[in-house]
Amino acid sequence: MKRPLFALMLAAACVPAMADLALAKSKNCLSCHAVDKKVVGPAYKDVAAKYAGQKDAVDKLSAKILKGGSGVWGPVPMPPNTQVKEAEARQLAAWVLTLK
Repeated sequence: MKRPLFALMLAAACVPAMADLALAKSKNCLSCHAVDKKVVGPAYKDVAAKYAGQKDAVDKLSAKILKGGSGVWGPVPMPPNTQVKEAEARQLAAWVLTLK
């Protein structure tokens, strides 16, 4: 009996991460990014490592999602993602920061 409960708890713990991956897919973030490898932009795990421990990281990253940016990861600029609302940008930024 304990195993099904554990499996259910484990699945529930994974739902937010999968939901945010689904949000990233739905907003075309994965056209330029991947979780664990550089595509056009940096891997999300590299972004998480770079901003680890910064208290304002969610604010910085959500602003870049909304407004775009350049120069942090090389010469290729990140265009603003006009499909993303502010709350979604914060959700995506917080999710990226959880990746290791």
